[in-house]
Amino acid sequence: MTDNTDLTVNIAGIKMQNPVMVASGTFGFGNEYKNFYDINKLGALVTKGLTLMPKAGNPPPRIHETPAGVLNSVGLENPGVEQFIAKEWPCLSKLKIPVIANISGDTVEDYYKIAKQLSTLENLAALEVNISCPNVEKGGLAFGQEPESASEVIKAVREATRLPIIAKLSPNVSHIQKIAEAVVSAGADAISLINTLLGMAIDIHSMGPVFCRKFAGLSGPAVKPVALRMVWEVYEAVSVPIIGMGGITTWQDAVEFILAGATAVAVGTANFVNPIAPIEIIEGLKTYLYLKETNLHDLIGAAH
Repeated sequence: MTDNTDLTVNIAGIKMQNPVMVASGTFGFGNEYKNFYDINKLGALVTKGLTLMPKAGNPPPRIHETPAGVLNSVGLENPGVEQFIAKEWPCLSKLKIPVIANISGDTVEDYYKIAKQLSTLENLAALEVNISCPNVEKGGLAFGQEPESASEVIKAVREATRLPIIAKLSPNVSHIQKIAEAVVSAGADAISLINTLLGMAIDIHSMGPVFCRKFAGLSGPAVKPVALRMVWEVYEAVSVPIIGMGGITTWQDAVEFILAGATAVAVGTANFVNPIAPIEIIEGLKTYLYLKETNLHDLIGAAH
């Protein structure tokens, strides 16, 4: 009965068999999770963040648990775009589901170059543009903190590619709607939110910050109310599809995000706690829609 439930969604031309994705930075390139379930059952896979050149990341510690989530200061460790194309893409390209590459840069030119290189890949579904990165040319202020700088990055990526562009927004802003409107005007086809909230931890024994960079990104159940509120606000501000994320651990969480306006959801930190969480969420959504005698599309934004 529930097997016949239609969970298909379309995000900017990306056809997905269900609305459940995995969030960038929590799934690597998928290799570690293949032993737990068939990755082809997901709606889509989003790679870990890619930069122009390889990055070693931050020194340890990189992860610190909190009562309702984790702080991370990984530092975008990744092999760089060229090594990704040479070593990771051959396996990823064989998946039956859409693969979306998450990209990050220190400068606008970085974003342009990465987008240009990745656009040569056959079957890459889209680019998710992380604009929560520090702009080294402007003293480290994140691109996504101001409408002008956020717009500048998306315009550069739009010039470099014909692929769908998903703008991943930072929650560390005063007016999320203005940022969303700016990136859509600049050419973004969809929006994903939220990225991690800025937080920190202090070691009471050393009497100093736990992380070498002092601040880190908070994710997990603690950020869900903030993420849900931002999805709600952005849904009322723009007409492009929204991918909701931030503290989603159960199918009930996913339903809340969809009711708030998300067309799809991404599971992040929950992957570390329960590797099969995305599959459980897919099954839970099927049962919920069957029992409610409704369909997924009627659910999107229904709480407004």
